[in-house]
Amino acid sequence: MRNSKIICLLGIILLPLEIFAQNGSAGGKKKLTENTMGIPGKLSRYMQAQTAINGFSGTVLVIKRDSILLRAAYGYANYEWKVKTIINTKYSLASVSKQFTAAGILQLADHKLLSLDDKLSRYFPGFPAGEQITIHMMLSHISGLPMDFDERYLNEVSLTQDSVLNYIGRKGLLFTPGTQTAYSNIGYYLLARIIEKVSGKSYASYLKENIFDKVHMSETGVMTNEDVIPYMSDRYIREGRVYKKNPYINWAFNIGHDGIYSTVDDLLKWDRSLYGTTVLSEQMKQLMFTSYNNQKFGYGFLINPFYNHGHTLIAHDGGFFGAMTSLNRFTDDGLLVVVLSNNQSPAYMLAYGLAAICFGKDVELPYHHNRVINDGALYPYFKGDYGDIKILENNGKLYYNSLDIELLPESDHKFFRSDDDNRTVEFIKDADGKYTIIKLTKAGVTEERRRK
Repeated sequence: MRNSKIICLLGIILLPLEIFAQNGSAGGKKKLTENTMGIPGKLSRYMQAQTAINGFSGTVLVIKRDSILLRAAYGYANYEWKVKTIINTKYSLASVSKQFTAAGILQLADHKLLSLDDKLSRYFPGFPAGEQITIHMMLSHISGLPMDFDERYLNEVSLTQDSVLNYIGRKGLLFTPGTQTAYSNIGYYLLARIIEKVSGKSYASYLKENIFDKVHMSETGVMTNEDVIPYMSDRYIREGRVYKKNPYINWAFNIGHDGIYSTVDDLLKWDRSLYGTTVLSEQMKQLMFTSYNNQKFGYGFLINPFYNHGHTLIAHDGGFFGAMTSLNRFTDDGLLVVVLSNNQSPAYMLAYGLAAICFGKDVELPYHHNRVINDGALYPYFKGDYGDIKILENNGKLYYNSLDIELLPESDHKFFRSDDDNRTVEFIKDADGKYTIIKLTKAGVTEERRRK
């Protein structure tokens, strides 16, 4: 019954796309407030603005329990031919792929075909420090394995599993396994290879048979360099305001940590399956959704990360060249927010803004930021420590936390960051008329900090 209900929901689009016009000045910014429109309208308007102002390209799904709040496509799947996205456009998931690798490992553990305490050396004899690294450590990013080996699978065609394994082994460890936390794509690549060794199937075949087919995720699969994938989006990176195509990626080795493609509709099916036991038993889900370190890593997910808006959140983001993705499961609220992009749009930031709207927070629409000449005599009154943020002054300029990020003025009191104009800082007077408060805006979501 649950699957048939989902299919019914996905067969319609409840929201028309709105035309959005935005005043380009800082004074023309607009807020999405409860008295102007309901949640679905605010979500739609927010994404229309992100498309018009920031060039978002991708698909978005926001659903609360059985109510679709937003399900829409924006921009282009192919820039050369101006092929517009549709809701079934497929996107490379980047690191959102990790949760499927983790699920595969947990299935094998549930069937007693491996143990989470197994040493890496059991599957790769002779791997340096393989006797110290366990499957659990790789799943939870405490193995000490380095971040990546993309210097090999980028632009290289002639690779073998043995040559890659030897290369990874020579990179060494960042720390003694189990003593610290460091995000590691290498760990998840090795987990994908363990799935192959234990199951006797390719990574792609195992996931298809044991996850995708079970959940009826017919629009999901594993990337290759050969297959023609219907409705697959191309990927583009930004250099300034210009888009360029991604470099060659050897997808045979960019797996485990990356490599899966999907659609927002299929990711809804995946989300719903995790509320039941179609893919994972309750015991295995409990293991997956437990935080194992101070960086809140579970298995393939982050558990209640800092951007949770005060609600229970199981999430993961992805980013690799043009592919930028975000999957956010607010489990107590029955809220799912998915943003998939193919042009390096900050999916994680947009998902943060969309979730804020769903939770009733005031969110500013994006606007064009214009640098102005302002009253620099105020700068000495602005500098200082505001909680975890330090405002610096140097040679008549303001900086955010370090001299690498300049604050560019758009008025006497409001600034946007040189590295990301979707993040602003506004200096506000307190009751005594002193500048002791800053209002931060991130993806339109505002918060305040007070000077120490």
